[in-house]
Amino acid sequence: MPGAIYAEGLVKTFGDVRALDGVDLEVPEGTVLGLLGPNGAGKTTTVRCLTTLLRPDSGKAVVAGIDVLRHPDAVRRSIGLSGQFAAVDEYLTGRENLQMVGQLYQMRAKDAKARADELLEQFHLADAADRTAKTYSGGMRRRLDLAAALVVSPPVMFMDEPTTGLDPRNRQQLWEVIKQLVSGGTTLLLTTQYLEEADHLAHDIAVVDHGRVIAQGTSDQLKARTGGERVEVVVHDREHIPAASALLDKYSLRGPGTGDTTVEEHMRKITTPVSGGAKLLAEIIRELDTDGIEIDDIGLRRPTLDDVFLSLTGHVAEAPAEDDDGTRDTEQPTRGTAPARRS
Repeated sequence: MPGAIYAEGLVKTFGDVRALDGVDLEVPEGTVLGLLGPNGAGKTTTVRCLTTLLRPDSGKAVVAGIDVLRHPDAVRRSIGLSGQFAAVDEYLTGRENLQMVGQLYQMRAKDAKARADELLEQFHLADAADRTAKTYSGGMRRRLDLAAALVVSPPVMFMDEPTTGLDPRNRQQLWEVIKQLVSGGTTLLLTTQYLEEADHLAHDIAVVDHGRVIAQGTSDQLKARTGGERVEVVVHDREHIPAASALLDKYSLRGPGTGDTTVEEHMRKITTPVSGGAKLLAEIIRELDTDGIEIDDIGLRRPTLDDVFLSLTGHVAEAPAEDDDGTRDTEQPTRGTAPARRS
């Protein structure tokens, strides 16, 4: 049985632009897949195809055990979607927004009200429940939008860059809400440009570039592909660079003289890949001290997802905001259309 979200060979073109070029994905039930890549890589187009908002040119997609192409209506009843923009009606209160969504899903008025109250508490919006959404901060609107996507308690959720534009405090709050959601058994596909976000939330990460999944695995597995640990030393005096470089080169992972030790003269920094962790670091510090090499900084660095993305693609994850068809992203939320984006 495929996972709660499954895609095989998804292709989607916009004119001459091949936004998806054979995307394969599988997300086991109750887990989070982080779809990582720059704008224009194909993340949003993938989400739109999996949520029935776009029909792929070819390929197969199954969500919550339902064939996306054959039974799109059934898929819509089984998913929640929170897009890049908070699509709430700013002239309704927070409570009215959630009740409206429930009633559009044909919930009884009493049940819609009870569900709205429950979600307002869960998303820390109860104190602002009867204020119009136009008075909400960006973080509050984002939480209200996510709450609206959960009115019918879907087993599968899609979040397309849910924390874009939020300040660090609101981003952390939303991360906590997302973790609570997944701990309750929800399966989540999360697209993001924020490497830290993928590292923090996702069980597995799929790196997307130019419409293809170019790597997939856990955060640790992907980081291991970049070569493991490295020691970085910043010497106090430039004249000590040659001696410090020779010392570190002895501990290079592939051995001295292999060219793995690098020197950044302007920063007085020497870097070499190593294996041995904190014990080796302590040994290097002792030897530097014995040789009278004064240092300003030393550290054992482990690869980040930034390193992973750079090594896989040759460029950083962040890029100018463009839609997957190569045009500037001009998508804006339409007032009063929160449920429509899930249909």
